[in-house]
Amino acid sequence: MKTLKDIKRELLADPATQAAYESQTAEFDMARELIAARSRAGLTQSDVAQRMGTTQSVIARLEGGKGTPSMRTVQRYAQAVGARAVVRIEPQAAHA
Repeated sequence: MKTLKDIKRELLADPATQAAYESQTAEFDMARELIAARSRAGLTQSDVAQRMGTTQSVIARLEGGKGTPSMRTVQRYAQAVGARAVVRIEPQAAHA
């Protein structure tokens, strides 16, 4: 039986799939940060939604990595989980 890791490796062997995957890195990174912050706070999506005055489905979409939320939304989310949002600009990794 193939593992998720095996399937991912096979899919990413295709250059077009690899390019599409890499184009979404920022969205996936943002989603991981949001989920990690919520987990550290010990909150559910519903808890965060209530604190932000929105719905659980909105939080699910934010955490789904399908798009980049506004800075204002990220700040509100951070406040809801008892954190603060920080923007950092880093150099891109050199491509081999």
